[in-house]
Amino acid sequence: MKKIFILTGEPSGDKLASKVIKKLMSKRSDISYLSVGGENLRALGIKSLYDLKDVTFLGFTSVFLNIFKIKKKIKDTTNEIINFSPDILFSVDSPDFTLRIAKNVKKKNPNIKIIHFVAPQVWIWRSRRIKKIKNIVDHMLLLFKFEKKIFDQEHINSTFVGHPLLDSDQNQRDELDNTGFFNKRIISLFPGSRMSEIKILMPILIDFVLLVQKKTDMYSFVFHSTSELEIDIKNFIKEASLEKCEIISNNKNKKYILNKSVFAIAKSGTVSLEISNAQIPSLIIYKMGFINFFIIKLLVNTKYANIFNIIAKKIIIPELLQSKCNAEEILRVFNSYINNPEFSREQLLKCNKILKEIRNESSSIKTVSDILSKSLS
Repeated sequence: MKKIFILTGEPSGDKLASKVIKKLMSKRSDISYLSVGGENLRALGIKSLYDLKDVTFLGFTSVFLNIFKIKKKIKDTTNEIINFSPDILFSVDSPDFTLRIAKNVKKKNPNIKIIHFVAPQVWIWRSRRIKKIKNIVDHMLLLFKFEKKIFDQEHINSTFVGHPLLDSDQNQRDELDNTGFFNKRIISLFPGSRMSEIKILMPILIDFVLLVQKKTDMYSFVFHSTSELEIDIKNFIKEASLEKCEIISNNKNKKYILNKSVFAIAKSGTVSLEISNAQIPSLIIYKMGFINFFIIKLLVNTKYANIFNIIAKKIIIPELLQSKCNAEEILRVFNSYINNPEFSREQLLKCNKILKEIRNESSSIKTVSDILSKSLS
């Protein structure tokens, strides 16, 4: 039997990894797996060493406060990987966690191939990291075409595979039995996949919903959640006595709900690719502690948070960050789009042009699974 250890550091990485491994499982039955993963990898029957919540931290101060816990997890995970002795360590995203472990693994057993999916955004911040990557990663799998030139310059083996969220074969839908729910216009809300994000953004989104509901009852609101955070989001909604809201954690149902939506409000992240790919206009929000924000502002070399805006070097999708991330500002932008349909058409037109540039002609999932399969030979 061949062996693959799947290493993720947050729910988005777990989701990406599971899509690839599910495809690989459909082609090969001679591979055993072990992971640091979440609900999506567990659904494939793959054991995780521990819960992702144990290593999912947001912000520099949060990491600092948990530094000893993180270091212990890195050490313990490294030892577990060495004991498992995989042919491939398949690390996905979360480079500050996954690549630290990959570095330790490479030192202890250079024969383990390190294949990393979702390159660190060295083109946004901490560009010097790429020098260290060269000695760790055997094969870097890239989401965006323009990254290829950057890694080629450092003679790092890399392949542009595209983003699985943009694969055209992922539009499977489940019919939902929500009697009367679709009689109203749906607003999809994405408060984040980390508890630290939920704590900050849920109260803001709840205040926004209340502001809208004071003026009209023509909308239904759906919070998109991971299964791990569903109870926490329910508690926020219950404490606010919020009505006419739903929580969706099933991935197929989330896809279906998004396609039925008229607008989306999302935490800054790769989810904006999925939203725009579904042809839904959106607004990006994000907020963190002042110290963390100040540190990030010193380190980044872009003034935008959203990938579409970064690539275009201008605002395509509105961003409400820090002090602007409040219910009143969200309502203002939301109303401007609802009252001016041309705003939505213009946003989607510009996003579609960028999506065309970054979408792989073949399936991203198939490409990555093929690379893993060939690397086992």
